[in-house]
Amino acid sequence: MIAILTPKDSFLELSRLLREHRIARNLTQAELADRSGVSVAVLRKFEQTGKISLESFIKLTFVLGLTERLIKALQPQTQFASMDELLKASEGDKPALKTAQRSRKKKVSHD
Repeated sequence: MIAILTPKDSFLELSRLLREHRIARNLTQAELADRSGVSVAVLRKFEQTGKISLESFIKLTFVLGLTERLIKALQPQTQFASMDELLKASEGDKPALKTAQRSRKKKVSHD
């Protein structure tokens, strides 16, 4: 069975995960708020409800050292046209990546 997160579930999961990172770094809400420039009230509300502006969310992830991981997680995945392309790319063969990207572009333009 596939679990589908609703937007509300996603908000709450993100707030739970950021709270865990804050605690793992031994930061109080006040300390994280001070370092990030986000008010304690906004941080507290976020940890309780998951609601926060994108700007404040990014400020928190920056202080917690998570911004680059977040950006990387949102980058599109390379799709391979064949198993051979995948294997070549995993061996560090850059032309395989270019071939996969060209194949993907061809598929998009033909659809």
